[in-house]
Amino acid sequence: MDFIYLFAATAYSPMVIYRTIRHKRYRTGWAQRFGKITRNNPEKRCIWLHAVSVGEINAAKTIIDEMQKKFGNYEIVISTTTDTGFARASNIFGENFKVFYFPLDFSWIIRRAFRRINPSLCLLMELEVWPNFVNIAHKINVPVIVVNGRISDKSLSRYKIIKPVASKIFSKVSLILAQTDEYAQRFKQIGCPNERVIVTGSLKYDTAQITDNVDGADALAEQLFGKIANRKSQVANRLWVAGATGNDEEKILLEVFHNLRQAGRFSNLCLAIVPRKPERFDEVAQLIEQSGFNVIRYSKLKTLAPVAGEKSQIANRKSQIDTVILGDTMGDLRKFYSLATVIFVGRSLVPMGGSDMMEAAALGKCTIFGPHAFNFKQTVDALIKDNGAIMVKDKDDLLATMQRCLTEPDYANKIALNGRETIRKNQGATTKTIEQISKFLDG
Repeated sequence: MDFIYLFAATAYSPMVIYRTIRHKRYRTGWAQRFGKITRNNPEKRCIWLHAVSVGEINAAKTIIDEMQKKFGNYEIVISTTTDTGFARASNIFGENFKVFYFPLDFSWIIRRAFRRINPSLCLLMELEVWPNFVNIAHKINVPVIVVNGRISDKSLSRYKIIKPVASKIFSKVSLILAQTDEYAQRFKQIGCPNERVIVTGSLKYDTAQITDNVDGADALAEQLFGKIANRKSQVANRLWVAGATGNDEEKILLEVFHNLRQAGRFSNLCLAIVPRKPERFDEVAQLIEQSGFNVIRYSKLKTLAPVAGEKSQIANRKSQIDTVILGDTMGDLRKFYSLATVIFVGRSLVPMGGSDMMEAAALGKCTIFGPHAFNFKQTVDALIKDNGAIMVKDKDDLLATMQRCLTEPDYANKIALNGRETIRKNQGATTKTIEQISKFLDG
């Protein structure tokens, strides 16, 4: 396995170097990636939770909170793979838990990491099962549990190709806690022992907070639209938020927005675009300007201290509709969602797998996404079944749907209410997950 990794690393190194220089990625955490990891409380027994990126980190929040309450005699350490995942984990958990980059899956690095961390239990979010990691954990009798487990269509196809290898790897996993019956069957298809696969539901339903009040939303509204007195106009109530967008998608959204603004009845509609990846912020800012719109970067607006009685930067524009807000900060998407009239969840008009739409639905917002949300199939199926979200086929369908949502508020509100109820009735996975985890821990 190490030889295969070495070959892959050699082939992939030019891309790593390019991304390090061009996008400023992979610049930190290399000591940890090579297994040099320290714990805050090495005298305690340890639970090691690994979540690849932002989505998995967010999904892990409720079980980490519950484990801290229930298993207080254990230290919980959290690893992640991506820079954005590390930033998110540090922001949410860094004050109370050790957060570090997941070590490279070379056998000698993994052995070093296990010696330093000395975990009693390892939890892998969704499908982050690495051969050397699982093999070494099995050899030293450390249970490994896949939490919130899922296998996408693409991953299933790949695992089927290497089923003998996959079967050998997953035979060393102690337990699979799958999100749905369908995902459970997929784990069994690739060789997981039937008795080790249990359906517990999706943790993301539990992390999606059903609320009308989001911390910081009032401050954001003031920064965007001015003082509360100035927000009594329709402008503050007609905000279209396109969240977690991906490559080539913003151009489509801007074209739809251009068509909407040409209709006089939508002249009070504002658009906020929040790209998923921070390295694309500058690129999207340029695209907005090239599309003929003024751009307000929220990173700059956020740093301005509000002046009593003044309108916001947007409200001072001669024409609000000529301005597009670029959400170029991390951790503020939920605040934008909370102010939205309609939400489009990105990376779904283009074949990128989609982004998590639970948060938008839980906030009671009319939620729209495209046809390429295959990474969130279970959530898509649940929301569509309950008429709790709208899937559009393409740009023209998105335009028609936006027109209907803006002209028929009762229709949009019904979608929003149904979506929130879908989230509510699917919650409870955290309790089931903790029950299974507790069977592998002493006291």
